[in-house]
Amino acid sequence: MSDSSNVMPVQGAQASSPAAAPTRPLYWSVRRELWEHRWLYLVPLIAAGISVAAYVYYAAKHLTDRVAELPTLDPARQHLAVAAPYDYVAIALILTTIFVSAYYCLECLHGERRDRSILFWKSLPVSDLLTVASKAAIPFVVMPLITVAVVFAAHVAMLLFATLILWIGHAAASLPWTEVRLFSGQGVLVYGLVTLVIWLAPIYGWLTLVSAWAQRAPFLWAVAPPAAICLVEKLALGTSHFWSMLKFRLNGGFAQAFVMPDAALTAHERSGGQRMTPEQLTQVFNPVPDPGKFLASPWVWVGLAVAAALFALAVWLRRYRDPI
Repeated sequence: MSDSSNVMPVQGAQASSPAAAPTRPLYWSVRRELWEHRWLYLVPLIAAGISVAAYVYYAAKHLTDRVAELPTLDPARQHLAVAAPYDYVAIALILTTIFVSAYYCLECLHGERRDRSILFWKSLPVSDLLTVASKAAIPFVVMPLITVAVVFAAHVAMLLFATLILWIGHAAASLPWTEVRLFSGQGVLVYGLVTLVIWLAPIYGWLTLVSAWAQRAPFLWAVAPPAAICLVEKLALGTSHFWSMLKFRLNGGFAQAFVMPDAALTAHERSGGQRMTPEQLTQVFNPVPDPGKFLASPWVWVGLAVAAALFALAVWLRRYRDPI
């Protein structure tokens, strides 16, 4: 008995080590966000269900005929005929994640002031820094993880349905499994999501700052200042540099994180610079991840610095803002 009594306090001390102490409040704060905002994972699940249902409808009507036509097509079109719907579903779910994350950032701090729950949460021994960090973890960590899991589940469901439909139609049921790069595609997806959230960090920081500051209509306050700057610059100087910067921040991350293969460049040159069809782009545009290029871009680090400043201001505002 004396030996066991001597061991138990040591085990308890190890369980409550200083290294684990800061992570437990953050962990439970993130869990609280998921409990209070169930739509964070319900919306991607609904979008995935709709996408899979649309694919099943398409596959039931056209997949067997498309597979029967494959021997007459070149290899690029063969891959396109089978694998393109999986890319479209992944893109749709990524866009869904961006909109869900942006809406959450705009709502997270404003909502707790609107329903006055901030009074309860401030009565707990949780700092404003930890609270804002738990909310920032949603778009930066939680939503990408949810997206990866949902996209993988959707792709597996699509493959199973495609296999069943082709088996019933007496076609090559194993073809989708050879054409769709399930696991390697997930690696590219993870890389793309990581670079995407890093690139969009200042956007998320700005929306969180507005959420902490606005008394009402946070969406209007998030949009009005950038729109006013663009309008004043256009009227006063006749330029649109700020608008170009915003567009670059919104949609320029892909070009920074990936490299276009020579085949895509050659096809673009042959088209005379004209816009190619989605089918042509899908055939030749197979982006190659380039983390070195992404990390070497100064705009990545400028964006992270701006995002850190915006989140720091959001922490300061939450400390002094009252309920609405």
